[in-house]
Amino acid sequence: MISNVPKPSMGVLHLNGGEKKFQLSRYAPSGDLGFFVKHFWIVSWDLTGQEPYLQDVVPNPCVNLVIEPNRTAFYGAAKSKYSYLIQGKGCVLGVKFKPGGFYPFIKQPVSRLSQHPMDVGSVLDVDAQTLESAILSQEDEAKMVEHAERFIRPKLPDKDPHITLINQIIDRIIEERDMTKVDHICTAFSLNKRTLQRLFDQYVGVSPKWVIQLYRLQNAAETMDLHPNHDWAKLSMDLGYHDQSHFIKDFKATIGMTPEEYVRQRTAST
Repeated sequence: MISNVPKPSMGVLHLNGGEKKFQLSRYAPSGDLGFFVKHFWIVSWDLTGQEPYLQDVVPNPCVNLVIEPNRTAFYGAAKSKYSYLIQGKGCVLGVKFKPGGFYPFIKQPVSRLSQHPMDVGSVLDVDAQTLESAILSQEDEAKMVEHAERFIRPKLPDKDPHITLINQIIDRIIEERDMTKVDHICTAFSLNKRTLQRLFDQYVGVSPKWVIQLYRLQNAAETMDLHPNHDWAKLSMDLGYHDQSHFIKDFKATIGMTPEEYVRQRTAST
């Protein structure tokens, strides 16, 4: 049975404020899909008679199958913060694959998806319109997820051990905040740097350096949520930056605003 799983705020900026405008649910995949799929997510909203709402989302190293009217496709990892305009009444279902988990379905470098989304018909035995009709017409969220699984299940590839390795690497990056360089990964996992970079380009679609930076900056945003009056110089050093200006530049490129702007917006929304 598919169960609802906890939803951390990581990745969705100012989630507490946003959930006054929409509902976000995450569902664990069935056992046979769990090797490849991280979770299913569903966003629903009803802003009838209200102003549209712009929700900011920071990137993650995962491919997502996004099912929504006229925009259904497989999307690669974004390189920076993106914004989604919520208006009227609607619902979107997403299938978030584990880092590296989508590669076995297509057997081509996932980095290609960063520029162009992939049509669902090139992977699944269904066109986008049929998929939207079958899933978004369901009123029960669990049924939506079950229908999505039925379309994916016939195309499940063989398990690829590289996926396990990639997720072990990313878990270590998340857990060990002092892992701030690609060399640290190479040492921890006895990997050649060029081999590691090629593996991430092929399976994840982004570089290991980018993944390290992403999670460190998400850590920074999370720290600011808890402690708005932070010492920027100390925080940048803790994240592995040699100078504060470099940290601020990367934070703005990924999160979409400077640390001070982020704190001001966070304070204003509470």
